[in-house]
Amino acid sequence: MSKDAVHTAQVAATPEATGTPADAGDAGYSKDLKHRHVNMIAIGGAIGTGLFLGAGGRLHNAGPALALAYLVCGVFAFFVVRALGELVLYRPSSGSFVSYAREFLGEKGAYVAGWMYFLNWSTTGIADITAIALYTHYWSFFTPIPQWVLALIALAVVLAVNLISVKIFGEMEFWFAIVKVATLVAFMLVGIFLLATQHEVGGQTPGLSVISDHGGVFPHGLMPVVLVMQGVIFAYAALELVGVAAGETAEPEKVVPRAVNSIMWRVGLFYCGSVILLALLLPGSVYSADESPFVTVLSKIGVDGAGDVMNLVVLTAAMSSLNSGLYSTGRILRSMAMAGSAPKFTRVMSRSQVPYGGILLTCGICVLGVGLNYLVPSQAFEIVLNVASLGIISTWVIIMICHLVFVRRAKAGLLARPSFRLPGSPVTELATIAFLLACLGMMWNDPEVGRKTLLLIPGIAVLLVAGWYAVRRRVSQQTDQELNKITQ
Repeated sequence: MSKDAVHTAQVAATPEATGTPADAGDAGYSKDLKHRHVNMIAIGGAIGTGLFLGAGGRLHNAGPALALAYLVCGVFAFFVVRALGELVLYRPSSGSFVSYAREFLGEKGAYVAGWMYFLNWSTTGIADITAIALYTHYWSFFTPIPQWVLALIALAVVLAVNLISVKIFGEMEFWFAIVKVATLVAFMLVGIFLLATQHEVGGQTPGLSVISDHGGVFPHGLMPVVLVMQGVIFAYAALELVGVAAGETAEPEKVVPRAVNSIMWRVGLFYCGSVILLALLLPGSVYSADESPFVTVLSKIGVDGAGDVMNLVVLTAAMSSLNSGLYSTGRILRSMAMAGSAPKFTRVMSRSQVPYGGILLTCGICVLGVGLNYLVPSQAFEIVLNVASLGIISTWVIIMICHLVFVRRAKAGLLARPSFRLPGSPVTELATIAFLLACLGMMWNDPEVGRKTLLLIPGIAVLLVAGWYAVRRRVSQQTDQELNKITQ
């Protein structure tokens, strides 16, 4: 039985139907996330290790033009979240874009969207626990403890938080975000003070001369700026969490527009503002991938304990990312399981209304990451980071395709668009898809890691096809059951 048949039957069976079918995966959730939780989840998704740690190496390679790369990627990231925000207001769902893919692209679309997102977060989770272990080793007290043990402890702590209740998850993300924002604001105030007073940093006076005397805005040309785009996209990963969290808030129509609209100025202020300040304080060549650029600046002006403070912040950012990954994949897998395209145990809920089956499955993959930390501790982070980028780009592309179909149906009079809309449709969606695919293609220019990552795509495609043939009968049976319920 086709998905269109189910949709038609739903509309016909409900006198007050508006054409927005309910997702069975949305049943059973509490509505305990408040405005401050969702707002901070949006901030936390926009600010992570991609800025606190990754900006150092990117500044070294691309120079001050990195701010332009963050701005361009930030605009397209905003388009993705704005499109998702419109879909959320049309029909809030904890299944988020997987639920929308099911409605607008069919079960195959939902299947691909869900499992690619699972690939994204399960591998990102491995990267996060690896990062946590590496950051913890910064302090001599933890140095004797093996990296894989620290990774396992971090995973156990975050798992426990996720299994208790969504409210505890929201509180944890709230305070994680507070730490990150407070740190950035404090650094920016210090940077502005150094610029205003012309206080020497590393033996030279900060200002525009730092840029002009060291090769200008593009010290190494345009190509290095283009090549860092894929890494910048990864820095913005998790912005789509707003859509997942909306399914567990009581007033999505009030909360989501505020959270989504605030993302743009936060990107401009925190990412572009921070990078511009960093470029005005020290030449790009001084920064490195091995150290947070904020630590580099603070150490140059003799601030004691700067390394300890920033290491604690990047540790917080990694914990926040792991926390979000377990949260979102648990909800996404439950939505898929209710449709038959994920294992049955991932649909189960705890008494505290937490989909622990999906969370435990993601945790199981992360345990493999603990093994990776045991076998190749020096390479674990880089291996999984690039695999995760495939999942991120595919997720964002699917969101934009869903929105294109959504707008087309709205124009045909099949459904009503909310007042909160993505501007410029369909040009905005098509431009964003083209940009994301271009970023994917740019990975080919990195023979060491990026090219090898792209070569994984055929293997992932084969696994997805094989998996679909394994679950398609169950998906069809589930669809028939839903249709029977509606028509009875």
